[in-house]
This record gives sequence, structure tokens and C-alpha cells, in this order.
Amino acid sequence: MPTIQPQVPTQTMTTAARTAKGTLGKDDFLSLLVTQMRYQDPMNPMQGAEFAAQLAQFSSLEQLTNINSSLQESLTANSLLSGSINNALSATFIGKEVRATSNAFGYAGTGSVKIGYSLPDSAETTVVKILDSAGNVVRTINGGTARGQNTLSWDGKNDRGETAGAGNYTFKVEAKDFAGDVLEASTSIYGKVAGVRFKSSGTVFVIDGVEISLANVVEIMQG
Repeated sequence: MPTIQPQVPTQTMTTAARTAKGTLGKDDFLSLLVTQMRYQDPMNPMQGAEFAAQLAQFSSLEQLTNINSSLQESLTANSLLSGSINNALSATFIGKEVRATSNAFGYAGTGSVKIGYSLPDSAETTVVKILDSAGNVVRTINGGTARGQNTLSWDGKNDRGETAGAGNYTFKVEAKDFAGDVLEASTSIYGKVAGVRFKSSGTVFVIDGVEISLANVVEIMQG
């Protein structure tokens, strides 16, 4: 009896190889199983146990896919719930004094502004420079040298003793230890929360006209 050679879908397999995806889904797995059955050798058909094993694999794959979809839906729901809770709670911050990690602040043109910085070690010299929105140095102040949190108040005056204009400002800290090495200082601002804005990037507080992310708030004080 002549040997019957199984038909091999060369073109189909070559095309599939060209367009292979990085991950096989349950539909891909089922398609491969059906193709395997269609082109199997009729003189040596797939054994029942082998076929059952492949069906079990398909069933497991489908269950894992469904579980993954359920987890994704649960994570999305939890994220939405968490966002709603944060938005609701953030409104209670209005009127409270807070400290936030930032070096940007707003100045209304009157009064003073409280700013702070933390040193990793005691410094020999610490200089705080106030800069306007164009990056120009407005005021240079000698700051505290103690390790840990330090605060100072800028009275709104420039180095000539004139009152600076209202606007947005930044500050930087230049500190050196007793060996002359630079100390990296982490900066923070103090201010009262005047409003809350809900943006696509997250919730922000409005402090002296400057938007500060909720994630940057490190301390809350009674207003």
C-alpha cells in the first residue's frame, strides 16, 4: 500500500511565521489546534490522550485570559475609586498651612514668604539665592547651617533693599561642609492652600498662585 504523505501548508505556515505576534492568545492557540487536526497524517492520527492534553491547555489559557481581564478591570475600578477619594479629601486641605517639597513659590508683592531646606549634615556656610522667573538672582541670604530642616523668611526685598514685584520665584541653596565639599539640600516651601484643582495629571493645590502636586505635600499644619 502506498504511503500517504500528510499535506503541509507550507505557504500558510511561512506567511504566519512572517506575521507572528510576540504573544499567542487563545484564538491563536485554537487556530493552531484546528490547523494541526486538519493537516495531520491520516495513517498516524493524533492520539486521544494528546488531543485531550491540548484541549486542557487551551482551557487553561482561556481561564488565565479571563482572570487577567478581571484583574485589569478590578485595578481600573480601584484606581478610579482611589482617585475619587483623594479628590474628596483634598478639598478639606483648603485653608490649611502645608509644607511641600518644591523650590517654586509665588510672591504677592507684599509681606514675606517662608521657605525651607534640609541639609544632610552640618554646613560651614549656607547661601540661599532667590531668583525671579527669568532666572536672575534677586536676593542673596545667609541661611542656617544646622543638619536637618532649616527655615528662613524672605521679606520680599531685593539686594538693593527695594520691594520685588509680584510674580513667581524660585530659590536654590548652596551649602558647603567644613571640608569645603558641597552639601545637597532638599528644598521646601510653606504656604496656605487657597484652592484645589483636579487635572488629568493628578490633584494639585494652589499655594500663593503656584500649583503644587498633592504628592509633594509632606506636612499639614492647622491654618
